[in-house]
Amino acid sequence: MGIMPVAESPINLTHHFLIAMPGMEDEAFAKSVVYLCEHSARGALGLVINKPSDINLKRLFDKVELPLARDDLASTPVFQGGPVQTERGFVLHEAVFSAGASPSEPVYASTMTIPGGLEMTTSKDVLEAMSTGAGPRKVLVSLGYAAWGEGQLESEIAENSWLTVGADLAVIFDTPVDQRYDKALMLLGLQAWMLSPEAGHA
Repeated sequence: MGIMPVAESPINLTHHFLIAMPGMEDEAFAKSVVYLCEHSARGALGLVINKPSDINLKRLFDKVELPLARDDLASTPVFQGGPVQTERGFVLHEAVFSAGASPSEPVYASTMTIPGGLEMTTSKDVLEAMSTGAGPRKVLVSLGYAAWGEGQLESEIAENSWLTVGADLAVIFDTPVDQRYDKALMLLGLQAWMLSPEAGHA
């Protein structure tokens, strides 16, 4: 009787960073760190967390005709989250709970809850909350997102396009933008000079 082959369980990289390898030629992703909000058999969705656009939150709020009563955020850059839906805003933030609601119930209308204590909201109500000085304390706002179809991300990882590591919220919210790539690599005990475009690990 033959040994039954063990079916490989699919990898789930939700709440992980993708770190672009030096050989990445796609301009949108070169030297990028992507935070994966969702990864399933159907594909993956993430936000690039280290490519600032040329507008800051104050200007974004002006554009959507909201005041911004959060001086701590006014000069924070809006990020280029990825090449899909670049006109649309995505707000990555710490999970927010409203009084009386069950902890698993998002406060904002269009919110994806991510294991690891984060949420990603696409509805304007989160910006409205921030405009009054309320809303989540830690936020990263991006225009656009990154998406992969079924099996696409897995094959890019197999081709050594990306390194993967469990996400660290301090890299997203507390690390200067120009240090996020190096800090993400440090989570793997690596430094950029150790990576040659040919090298990589699955």
